[in-house]
Amino acid sequence: MASIGKIARRTFLFGSLAIVGGVAVGAWYVNKPAPNPLKPGPDEAALNPFVLINADGITLIAPRAEMGQGTHTTWAALLAEELDVTLDQVTVLHGEPAQAYYNSALMGEGLNTKGYDDSSFQHALAGAVGKVGKVLSLQVTGGSTAMRDGYERMRVAGAAAREMLKEAAAQQLGVKAKELKTENGTIIAPDGTTLLYTDVAMAAAELDPPKVKLRPQSDWKILGKSIPRIDIPGKSTGTAQFGIDTRLPGMKFASVRMSPKRGGMKSFDARDAKAMPGVEKVVDMGDGVAVIANNTWLAMQALDAIEVEWDDAPYEATTDAIFAKIEAGFDLEPNSTLRDDGKADILPEGATEVTAEYRVPFLSHATMEPQNATAWIDGRKLRVWSGNQAPGFTQSACAEEAGLDVDDVIVETTLMGGGFGRRGELDFSVLATRVAKSVPGTPVQVTWSREEDMTHDFYRPGAIARMTGGVKDGTAVLLDARVSAPSVTKQAMNRWLGFTPGGPDRAITDSLFNQPYGIENYRVRGYQADTNPPMGFWRSVGASFNGFFSESFVDEMALAAGVDPLEFRLKLTRDEWEPAYNVLQAVKEMSGWTGETPDGVGRGVAMVYSFGSPAAIVIEVKDQDGDIRMTDAWIAVDPGVALDPSIIEAQLFGGMAYGLSAAIGEEITWADGEVEQLNFPDYEPLRIQQMPRVSVRVLETQEHIGGIGEVGTPPAAPALANAIFDLTGTRARSLPLNKEFSFFV
Repeated sequence: MASIGKIARRTFLFGSLAIVGGVAVGAWYVNKPAPNPLKPGPDEAALNPFVLINADGITLIAPRAEMGQGTHTTWAALLAEELDVTLDQVTVLHGEPAQAYYNSALMGEGLNTKGYDDSSFQHALAGAVGKVGKVLSLQVTGGSTAMRDGYERMRVAGAAAREMLKEAAAQQLGVKAKELKTENGTIIAPDGTTLLYTDVAMAAAELDPPKVKLRPQSDWKILGKSIPRIDIPGKSTGTAQFGIDTRLPGMKFASVRMSPKRGGMKSFDARDAKAMPGVEKVVDMGDGVAVIANNTWLAMQALDAIEVEWDDAPYEATTDAIFAKIEAGFDLEPNSTLRDDGKADILPEGATEVTAEYRVPFLSHATMEPQNATAWIDGRKLRVWSGNQAPGFTQSACAEEAGLDVDDVIVETTLMGGGFGRRGELDFSVLATRVAKSVPGTPVQVTWSREEDMTHDFYRPGAIARMTGGVKDGTAVLLDARVSAPSVTKQAMNRWLGFTPGGPDRAITDSLFNQPYGIENYRVRGYQADTNPPMGFWRSVGASFNGFFSESFVDEMALAAGVDPLEFRLKLTRDEWEPAYNVLQAVKEMSGWTGETPDGVGRGVAMVYSFGSPAAIVIEVKDQDGDIRMTDAWIAVDPGVALDPSIIEAQLFGGMAYGLSAAIGEEITWADGEVEQLNFPDYEPLRIQQMPRVSVRVLETQEHIGGIGEVGTPPAAPALANAIFDLTGTRARSLPLNKEFSFFV
């Protein structure tokens, strides 16, 4: 394992930051902690994997990736709050792959409980299950778990560090530790004597970390406030280093063209490409080709000059055939019945039946920074620079590709120009390693074209829902939902872990079986469709389509009951779970909802519980010369604890925009086994002039901290669809909406 100094040098490519004479302080108490991956050199000391102190300040080795969601800023604030330092005294580096950096919240997210009504025991169980992530080395950024993972870990690390430093200072000054105060990285004695943390750091490293009591929220100085993000200066000045910015001495540039049908490659003819000036090598990748050249653009042009014959796809060749398999999923036995309250197969006497079928398409992640990675095989060592969400899995996969031991592979996790789950995949790093094998001793950066990125994604699965409901006396008395979709979990876990977990596939019905609605007869069944086009985790996973299914159908039930749709939801949540009721009440107040809209104006509401947080959205649309234009949106969320309101607001803006883009115009389709969408003209995201004005309210009424990064996406599509119904009287039951409606551009 590497020393602290090497980690710093790797993170900044060639050692623009050195950590010398420092001491790691703080501890996170877990049962049998994972080994500390930091091995100090002669002038270094390490107490745990996360925190270092040196003359330049505090260095946090963060195990979660920064891909625009503000994770590094808030993790630094969690540490600084208890350590009694200012945020500008904390430098954040991404940690190397190591078991100690596992995500303690990720496994708990997969428990098949509703979540919102979990008892203290169930929350404790989720915490215990989370420790399984250590065994599996789940060093993963995803599932809106970064803050749930770090909320106590980093505060405990900071508090323990503070007390160790105080004890070391007390021994030096001949006083009791409880007589000392700390402030802005200094220790203050009763007589006014001050010591810097660096003055006693080495002595503190010799002490056992104490058990600590965390400060109450009422005493917070940094947390709970909007603070400047630490990644913004670099991103604003162009000095931030994303994967695509990696530059190394003697580096070559490459691009790839892999089988568009995800099958094999029969043959290729690269004579014309090899003759192009600046082309250095054409690499047979097995199921594709790569070109190494003296610049990326030339490599992409050379790929266009290669004639390739591909094998057939290992899945159905057309969209219609794939969806036929999804429809056939309803004929199989249910994979899950995660909610079965009352008697959902019998319509209560006197109730009005409501039925509907909905469907959603496959979707691409479409990150702004295309997939890329840089690999360098030097002797028996491999170094990989990539913006990835799973460095441990990336390290293992690249080691296997290179034929090396895992300990001989160094993975540098860079900043990312968007992730959304796509950069949890391993393919772009593995393919860079494969190209690097052909030029040993030379670093090579492999950058995908936008077309390669779009057609070689791991897509959000398409899905179909068949819904039956019953309303009586102005409320819902029955909800029986069936959802058929192929399993993204099955595919992704097999790529990560090499095996497929058994049991119910929660993702197929997530945010449908666990909506916080008090409906007496409530059943949700999931059907695992037998089709396997390439699929992966997409922002909010199953909630992304089940939010549309649930909240569109709840609107239809409200209409059948003759009740205002927002009041209908308030009644269903009031006694079921108060935080859900509160976010609905908040958007009602924010939007001035009356249940009445003038001609030419429509409003829709949706509320979805996902990743531990309820989020509600009201969207207003207007008829503008026959086109639909979104004018305003109001969002309310309750994550329990608002660690940084400005970051939460930004994530809700982005999450909603991501969901609206998918709702209006995004779809992945197949013909002859190949994806038909190649670039943004074929897969058009929301344009800036289409974005509505947005107002956000953050509540803190639920007991436990919830996620934020993904929760703005699921309610976006149904809120918009419901607003369009209010405007036009036409109910949208499939996405994207631009197939039925014309939108302002």
